[in-house]
Amino acid sequence: MFTDIHNANQLVKKHGSPLYVYDKANLRDRSRFLMQQSSPFGLTVRYAVKANPHPDIIDIFASTGLHFDASSSYEADNLLEQGIAGGRISLSSQQPPHNLRKLLANGVQFVATSLYQLECFASIAPEGSTVGLRVNTGTGAGHNNRTTTAGVSASFGLWHEYLDRALGYAKERGIIIDRLHTHIGSGADSKVWRRAIKTSLGIAKRMPEVTTLDIGGGYKVKRWDGETETDMQRVIETFNDELLDFKQETGRGLRLEIEPGTWLVAHAGSLITTVVDIVDTGEDGYTFLRTNTGLNDFMRPAFYGAQHDMRVLNDSSEYAEYVVVGHNCESGDILTPENGNPEYIKPRTLKATTIGDLLLIKDVGAYGASMRAKGYNAFPSAKEILI
Repeated sequence: MFTDIHNANQLVKKHGSPLYVYDKANLRDRSRFLMQQSSPFGLTVRYAVKANPHPDIIDIFASTGLHFDASSSYEADNLLEQGIAGGRISLSSQQPPHNLRKLLANGVQFVATSLYQLECFASIAPEGSTVGLRVNTGTGAGHNNRTTTAGVSASFGLWHEYLDRALGYAKERGIIIDRLHTHIGSGADSKVWRRAIKTSLGIAKRMPEVTTLDIGGGYKVKRWDGETETDMQRVIETFNDELLDFKQETGRGLRLEIEPGTWLVAHAGSLITTVVDIVDTGEDGYTFLRTNTGLNDFMRPAFYGAQHDMRVLNDSSEYAEYVVVGHNCESGDILTPENGNPEYIKPRTLKATTIGDLLLIKDVGAYGASMRAKGYNAFPSAKEILI
């Protein structure tokens, strides 16, 4: 991609700063790698659109054969408008779809995430229709509570203890639940994923008409020292082992679906920002680099305490300790929080910096532009380009 001062300066000169830059080659390589994987009874790889819905990224992934996971009826609508066939879209939404009849007519695969959503589907679908059901398995994982999507503290999906109620209702209304959707959160350890699929298959045993298991996303990438990159091939092999055991035990071969978002796009994105001011809080305090971006463009550090590698793009051979902050009028607009703790700051060792230097923030392709506090303080949003 680009890491040197000249290339970054040229991009900023042409497009301005702050600037999201996405690497097309990286996007194609990651998607093609997943498309080369297989599962004994079939594999569907769905891109979780919420990670980054940029239309050019959607086009790249569509061209390499990926399917798509939408987290709202509006995301599903956008995909249809972009020319993605409804049969390649799965919708699993916290909010009941505002246009479910239209989506179903276009072939979108609906996943109910509550008893009420199952009732909404049954009220308009003819007898014999198939539907997915997201079940909260009771076991979650994540690097903090905000990234855990199962368990008693998570509102996602139908609580597993109510499954018999859902199955009874489906039978009564003559609809078929043929897809089981689960999602535990974020984790990289293959042991976490083995436990996740074992739990999911335990639920699938109670759902005799299920032919597909969608085990969701949450495949972590390494953005910072101490983090681990998910070995997707190994994870899929783990899933395959358990699916084969399930087939031997039950006689049922389930198709596997996965929904990577972060894994596909995180490393493809960088954010170029400009140091617009430098202030300090005295001898016993901190030196702050004020940038022309912040939570209005990039929420992860302030929201999660997420860590991202940063690089000052200048020729200095000297280094200093800085806390990097955003330009919003919020004490929480910190780009270098303590690891996993957005309540505290953590200085970074960076090249000695002067006002006007460019600062590169890496691995921001996922949940960067898509999750920003757009329009806050009336700052314009960072432009996004692909190179």
